[in-house]
Amino acid sequence: MDITHLRAQTPGCTESAFFDNAGSALHTEHVTRTVVDHLHLEARLGGYVAAAREDARVEAVYASVARLLNARPEEIALMDSASRAWDMAFYAIGFRPGDRILTSRSEYPSNGLAFLQAKQRHGVSVEPIPDDEHGQVDLDALAEMLGRGGVRLVAVNHVPTYDGLVQPAAEIGALARRAGALYLLDACQSAGQLPLDVREIGCHLLSGAGRKYLRGPRGTGFLYVDREVVTELDPPQIDLRAATWTGPDSFEVRPDARRFETWERGVAALLGFGAAVDETLDLGLDPIRRRIDTLAEQLRAGLTGLDGVRVHDRGQVRSGIVTFTKEGCDAQHLVDGLRAAGVTASVSRPSGARFDLRTQKPSEVVRASVHYYNTDAELGRLIDGVAKL
Repeated sequence: MDITHLRAQTPGCTESAFFDNAGSALHTEHVTRTVVDHLHLEARLGGYVAAAREDARVEAVYASVARLLNARPEEIALMDSASRAWDMAFYAIGFRPGDRILTSRSEYPSNGLAFLQAKQRHGVSVEPIPDDEHGQVDLDALAEMLGRGGVRLVAVNHVPTYDGLVQPAAEIGALARRAGALYLLDACQSAGQLPLDVREIGCHLLSGAGRKYLRGPRGTGFLYVDREVVTELDPPQIDLRAATWTGPDSFEVRPDARRFETWERGVAALLGFGAAVDETLDLGLDPIRRRIDTLAEQLRAGLTGLDGVRVHDRGQVRSGIVTFTKEGCDAQHLVDGLRAAGVTASVSRPSGARFDLRTQKPSEVVRASVHYYNTDAELGRLIDGVAKL
């Protein structure tokens, strides 16, 4: 991996040492140019004609995302965000009173709110799975909970937003499928930094973001829907892209994942997303994973050596998200101070995860999320900045 060349393709690398990749990573010049070129085309021809001209390139995005996940193009829906993708999948499930939803204690707040809404609407139960000693889903506890029966859905986030761990997604999938439960994996933070093989993971549904580790534009996301279950899922809303109006009192919903799409969408952003996915595929997820893992462990080691600094990451396997606090400094003060020193990080709030009942978890942390284009020198700038603040 030629880091010098990759950084030269990324103009934002000259602006700061960038460690907010779990929020919205830096685009390459090619991704930006792809978006802007299509906007210029729309300005010249109008949006409809421009979209029709690029129809083949739009179709190619489905194939690229399918390659990313080891899926089929007809199992992919292209969405305007990971949140929309997850919501469309979750709200398509036909819950009944007494159904059980099992989820992780580190679940993202938006997902938790949807679970509670389903509890109010449908009378389901929402049951957080205990953590094991590493902070990830306890597989023995999950097996026991599934064994009691009545589980309609197992829904977990692959990589939590605030504590660095990676959930054992494939092991969870094996247990869920054995029990006959649907399995929804939120891959918002893992897509682009970890290899994702939906056949190996065993999930029925998987949602992801374009703007994070895949380095695509904001306003992009995707949903994978296993073709074995797609016709069992009733989209919470449909339009003339998702369905065909066959008569005054009849309609037919598409038989593939595009039943979750809407007709109107930002074609420029979608093409930019496709360009970003292709760049990721060209580099390869295995070398990307190795590079991120090396940088993240170096950063954890460097921060741990500082007086008053505590790294809060958990997990037997950890991601590129590094979270920490410094005694006597609140997280926002640290982030503001780092920004003044030319280092970009963000604040994350574990307190928002209400299923996580640990008494010792911090209310907020600094989140420094590394990507393959970061360098040892940038790690040093971050560590030195934290030491001085």
